[in-house]
Amino acid sequence: MAGAAVVVLGLFRGSAGPRCPQVASLRLMPSTLRRLSLTSVMKSKRRTDHMERTANVTRQKVLSPAKVCGIASESPKVKRLRLLVAEKEFSFKAGQWVDFFIPGVSVVGGFSICSSPALLERERMIELAVKCTEHPPSLWIHNQCALDAEVALRVGGEFYFDPQPTDPSRNLVLIAGGVGINPLLAILRHSADLHRERADKASGYEVGRIKLFYSAKDTSELLFKNNILDLVNEFPEKIACSLHVTKQTTEISAELKPYITGRITEKEIRDHISEDTLFYICGPPPMTDFFSKQLENSQVPKEHICFEKWW
Repeated sequence: MAGAAVVVLGLFRGSAGPRCPQVASLRLMPSTLRRLSLTSVMKSKRRTDHMERTANVTRQKVLSPAKVCGIASESPKVKRLRLLVAEKEFSFKAGQWVDFFIPGVSVVGGFSICSSPALLERERMIELAVKCTEHPPSLWIHNQCALDAEVALRVGGEFYFDPQPTDPSRNLVLIAGGVGINPLLAILRHSADLHRERADKASGYEVGRIKLFYSAKDTSELLFKNNILDLVNEFPEKIACSLHVTKQTTEISAELKPYITGRITEKEIRDHISEDTLFYICGPPPMTDFFSKQLENSQVPKEHICFEKWW
């Protein structure tokens, strides 16, 4: 579930899995969507609730029906969903999340989109990766969600990367912890799409170098590691990553070993500081607090540091 975000001002305007047919319309009626929105907000009273934590965060007004088209296990604790959103009004920027409304569940979920905007443009699909917790929307996804299930979505969030074609090129440093990889993977995928577009058309935004630091307890909890390494191999001159594990107890596979180290260190992050670099941090609150404070102490301008906390 999403928490507070710090946004870089002035620079932001604005897969894998089974597929299903491009359905022209879904069965959730407008009255159903209104009821989902009102009853869910009214009954979400916990202090740690997504709707309360993000009450002052920018959201779109559109509530869009969506259909579950793919369900897969991304790790022992994380399910990946692929959702068809047929409405053309539905759009998002890489890094944003959705309010996730489930018929019959009074609590609203909040999940970052991990796919790129280009997938939505091509196929009207988005992807989410949801960790199993005791939160009712998460329990529904892990225990009850089935193909063709219908939900409703609303885009929100002030943590995103949406450069315009004439914006100056920027390097990106992405720092992820656990399921905090989700919005950063969307940014990484979007950056790869921008690079492909510029290579094809010889115009558009020029992507700088991107370094991803991604930490989890062990390699089984490093989500999307194959997708990430595919991008590193496709764009070796643009994208690099280091994968960090803190409690590994099993042998690390040969393909992962070159990328694996222990905890992310302050020096590793400091080595990437420059006036042309933006830092995006998403993970548990102690991690985001630690790295954002370290960057500030290293004289990185606050407007170059973006973070989002996930509980």
